[in-house]
This record gives sequence, C-alpha cells and structure tokens, in this order.
Amino acid sequence: MKNDRLHAYIEEIIPERPDLFKKMETYAKDHNVPIMELAGIEAMLQLLRIQNPETILEVGTAIGYSALRMAYAIPDAKIVTIERDAERYQLAEQNIKEAGKNEQILIIKGDALETEEDAMHHGPYDAIFIDAAKGQYQRFFEMYSRFLSDDGMIITDNVLFKGLVCESEIENKRIRNLVKKIDGYNKWLMSHSEYYTVIVPVGDGVAISKKR
Repeated sequence: MKNDRLHAYIEEIIPERPDLFKKMETYAKDHNVPIMELAGIEAMLQLLRIQNPETILEVGTAIGYSALRMAYAIPDAKIVTIERDAERYQLAEQNIKEAGKNEQILIIKGDALETEEDAMHHGPYDAIFIDAAKGQYQRFFEMYSRFLSDDGMIITDNVLFKGLVCESEIENKRIRNLVKKIDGYNKWLMSHSEYYTVIVPVGDGVAISKKR
C-alpha cells in the first residue's frame, strides 16, 4: 500500500538515535512493550522544540523511552512521568540512570488514575503527554488537564489505533470495545468547548490539543 511505503520512507530517513535509544527500541520490540512509533515521536519532539516547555507531564512511562527522548530534545525541561507496572518502572529507572537524566526526570510509581495529587505538586505543566491505558484516555485528560498552564498543550498518542478507528467490522470483542472507547475519546476531544484539537495521521495517530 502507498501509505505503508510512505511510512517506511519517513522512518528510513530519520537520523540515527544514540545507542541507548536503539537498545530500548529493540527491547520494546522483543518484549512487546508499547512505545511511541518512530515517526510519531519525532513529530511530537518537534512540537515540543517549538513550544520549549519548562515542565512536562507524561502519563505512561513504560521503560522510559519517550521521557528520555523528550529529555534529550528539551534539556532544560523538568519531566514528571507516571508508571504503574513494577517491572517497567524498574527498567525505566535503570534507563534514566544510564542516560544520566535522574535530575531531569521524576518517575511517580502508581496507577495514573490514583496519582493525581502527586502529579499536582509538581505542576503546572506546559505540556502533557498521554500514552497509557487507551480505554482511560478521557479520564486521564479530565484529571490532568487541570494542571495545564494557560499556554500549554496536551498530546495524546495512539488515537488512530492502527487505523482500526475507521473499521466498521472488528471480530475481536476486546479490540472492538477498545476501538469504540478511542473513537469516543476522539469525538469528545474534537468537540471539546475548551480546547482546539487536531489529529495528525503520523505514527499511530497523534492528537494535539491547545486551550482555546
């Protein structure tokens, strides 16, 4: 398909990442750890370079890949990131330590639906990145958007979910229900009275929301 060729072309011409990032990308692929697709994260990093935020909140650390990519792209930003999985939290800690970014990145251990107060103490945030449980996207947005600065933006990954959001027939019930929730989130977000939102078909779909 044409789109697949274009996607492959874009990824092929993206400059090489440092060895630590390539190692993390390989680990994520081998162990089915969800990290942001390469083209998608490059687009997000460019947005952040333009905005130059002082504080960033990430909902969903995984192994620390996107937090570290943001730390390298915006070296003066303070990054707070939330992870509930114990094994991934430990791996993220190791990767952040290896990169020497302990002072720049703070990991909050816990379920993002329960860490609102912890995150609040480190806000407000100039940018919020949502990349955790897709079925909870709207709740994450409602919870953490309260801590967004007036000129801030919220970025949500996976909003096109491998193109399944426009498929009418999905046999797998779990996937079908998840797609329904993502579709509901997208429509809710696009009609939000307090935010302007655009969905960019890059990576797995990235939604960019800015306060009106």
